Amino acid sequence: MTRETMEEFDYVVVGAGSAGCVLAARLSASGRATVLLLEAGPAARHLAIGVPAAFPTLFQSRLDWADRTTAQNGLSGRQLYWPRGKVVGGSSSINAMMWVRGFASDYDGWAERAGAGWSYENVLKYFRRAEGADRAIAGLAHGQDGPLAVSAQRDPNPLTFSWLSACHAVGIVANEHPNAGEEEGVATVLVNQRAGRRESVADAYLRPARRRTNLVVRSGARTERVLFEGRRAIGVAYRRGRELAEVRARREVILSAGAVGSPQLLLCSGVGPGEALAPLAIDVVADRPGVGKNLQDHLTAGFAQEVTPRVTLGGARGIRSLLRYLVSRRGLLSSNICEGYGFVRSHPGLAEPDLELLFVPGLFIDEGLTVPRRHGVTLGAVLLAPRSRGEITLRSPEVSEPPFIDPRYLSDPDGLDATTLAAGIRLCQRIAAASPLAEVLGELVQPGGLGDEELVEASLHGYAQTLYHPVGTCSMGLEEASVVDPELVVRGVEHLRVVDASVIPVIPHGHTNAAVVMVAERAAELIAPG
Repeated sequence: MTRETMEEFDYVVVGAGSAGCVLAARLSASGRATVLLLEAGPAARHLAIGVPAAFPTLFQSRLDWADRTTAQNGLSGRQLYWPRGKVVGGSSSINAMMWVRGFASDYDGWAERAGAGWSYENVLKYFRRAEGADRAIAGLAHGQDGPLAVSAQRDPNPLTFSWLSACHAVGIVANEHPNAGEEEGVATVLVNQRAGRRESVADAYLRPARRRTNLVVRSGARTERVLFEGRRAIGVAYRRGRELAEVRARREVILSAGAVGSPQLLLCSGVGPGEALAPLAIDVVADRPGVGKNLQDHLTAGFAQEVTPRVTLGGARGIRSLLRYLVSRRGLLSSNICEGYGFVRSHPGLAEPDLELLFVPGLFIDEGLTVPRRHGVTLGAVLLAPRSRGEITLRSPEVSEPPFIDPRYLSDPDGLDATTLAAGIRLCQRIAAASPLAEVLGELVQPGGLGDEELVEASLHGYAQTLYHPVGTCSMGLEEASVVDPELVVRGVEHLRVVDASVIPVIPHGHTNAAVVMVAERAAELIAPG
């Protein structure tokens, strides 16, 4: 196929994750533009996708890129497992469904770096545009007319309420209005579920849009590089099965492959630090040193402990649990696994919370790769505002070779990341020792057989894991050094944008799926106003 005769669309969107699904739906809505959405993974037909508590069974499956970091010096030399959705819907098809926007101050901080359009006041309408909140949580905070279901949990575990009571017993307040901008305190998690079933961004946005003749969704199609004429992006080359094809974008190419995939594609296409591309024999289209830099992620650490009540997720694989879910969409299988959360300060003098607390009414151990039948609970703390910064770099010019992922966890020179997260683990210990949770807890499972301070050190360095929130590797900003400008156009080239978690300049105090959906909603309006 010559470039003169190659297939053409107005927009080519690479990656059918949370951002790509939003863009494909919004850009095709008017019927005036043709859109091709390319996804490396398969269609989202796996039955476990829809069952909320089943998502760990998808880890390291064909629906998961199953990335590994480089050895992390701050984490005893461990290589951490990073699940990442390789399926239509992306990580929204395999995540914990938590709809947590973050703080108003997060987006005001983005505005300082990337312009007033990203302030909380201005992005709030895009959150609300996305949200189809149920009546139980309707109010000033949430939108009700958007495509994406946001709901209270259908059937929370009784131990989740025991955890909330224990939090209150140690002085942690309740968060009465989640997602209202001021987020301090604990609550049950709001989830992307509809009647007890996962609702991915693909379900919400893409499924209704796929009947449009001007939208083509092509799964099993891995993009290998962006095609350029000079510095103008004109399309992409992608592989589907054994065939390599090229497609032209009349208006724009939009990368929505995520915080790992988008910088990798830019680098393989010649957009990145020239000194790093030259040794790999990649022709430099634009020398952009920031591509792949500024990697941030939420690190979480805690402990898992046995409980006496046999009501936890250890029984989720039983026939009674399955039958209850099939009949009523309730019970253990309707759990999003992480049912309780909250934001707290590591010490009173801080202006805002720097830790998140998590509660799982089950044993979430070994980075989620072990699904035990024992009954237990997991308490965790999350480092909300990491000072450490990492990077994505190429190991090969071929996109089929995974890049090096180096988050450099706990590498900040002052050691504040480690100090803060250790304080969070100690707070989890205080909660575990408080009534009514303390009365039902048994032996430690992970880490096990340790004293209090030994547990903190083991949890921090030996068992800490990602919370699956990598961002920042194609950071937006007003400065020329930023990878994309405030409208998400890649600097140094033309007709190429990045719209996904990689453009986030500073990680929000929240869970990134909500932020990514918001970014994509705003980007769709920037790309095709009206």
